[in-house]
Amino acid sequence: MINSGAIDVSLAGDLGGFALNAAFTVPALGVTALFGPSGCGKTSVLRCMAGLQRLDGRLSVDGDIWQDSDAGAFRPPHQRAVGYVFQEASLFAHLNVRSNLLFGARRSGRSGTLNRIQFEPLTRMLNITHLLDRDPAALSGGERQRVAIGRALLSNPKILLMDEPLSALDQSTKNELLPYLEALHEELAIPVVYVSHDMREVERLADTLVLMDRGQVTGSGPLAELQANPALPLLGAPDAAVTLDGTIEDIDNAYGLTLFSISGGRIIAAGHQGAPGEHRRLRIAASDVSFTRSKPVDTSILNIVPAVVISVTVHGPGPQADVVAALGEDGSGARIVGRVTRRSVDHLSLGEGAQVFAQIKGVAIASSTGSTRFSTA
Repeated sequence: MINSGAIDVSLAGDLGGFALNAAFTVPALGVTALFGPSGCGKTSVLRCMAGLQRLDGRLSVDGDIWQDSDAGAFRPPHQRAVGYVFQEASLFAHLNVRSNLLFGARRSGRSGTLNRIQFEPLTRMLNITHLLDRDPAALSGGERQRVAIGRALLSNPKILLMDEPLSALDQSTKNELLPYLEALHEELAIPVVYVSHDMREVERLADTLVLMDRGQVTGSGPLAELQANPALPLLGAPDAAVTLDGTIEDIDNAYGLTLFSISGGRIIAAGHQGAPGEHRRLRIAASDVSFTRSKPVDTSILNIVPAVVISVTVHGPGPQADVVAALGEDGSGARIVGRVTRRSVDHLSLGEGAQVFAQIKGVAIASSTGSTRFSTA
């Protein structure tokens, strides 16, 4: 069945001795991250989606079938409305920035795609207008990658594929480029499939996550759900965390605090984080969450939210356990993870269904300078 509004991928085959068997369905909007260790097959999936590699299976993008092996259908790369951004910018060295960008626009005209993305607004959004007459050799790494993104988008693709676009950059340049990727997410209605092995990038950019390992898809779904899924390895990672969508509700100017509404409660963060109504991504580390069975009084911790325990997971023989709880008195809100001792689990009877209060000691907020943790104690 053709799935309009979704990206359906089902690919299987042998790639030089490496067996790939990847199947997932994700929304045809927002950013989907393919995440996993190096060599797990992420880039191979991306190249198959672009038609650059061919395996048996099926691929459809928002109801448009690009491949169906059973029906003998395979759309070649030049007939797929794909924008592809590689690890290296791969600009045409003999063309200046303007000509590199216009190459993408000419490709759009040949393929007959709708002219949705305009040259001048895009160059302003990517902050490359002042670079138009420069040669690629005169650009920094971050500038080259922004031009490469602009060239891909000016082809007016139906989907943008990004293969670890930050991996070749140093940390300072990554921090410089991430806000532009966030702007693309917020301002353009083009689905993005983003390959990465860096969870911090995924936390800042992705709405949907596809986990891969050894050529297999081990999980797929909304980012926050997979982060809090005890059956998946993210929960057991040393830096386990959940990423929540927050809307600024109010600003406390007297104390320099920002109040966010989230699913199932409210969260206070230090500093002025924007204007009421604006959205921010909140990262809450498992190590910053503890639990109590009764609501504490006379405490310096600002964020104390009622919740219901969903699961308790013990990783090996160590002293710690991961407690997943759903926020809200009825447990209908977002899920949060707390890393506590097994002794605390037993002492507080933190079994499934237990009514608790989550105490959140710190909140990190993604911004143009990176994810900054603020203590809320």
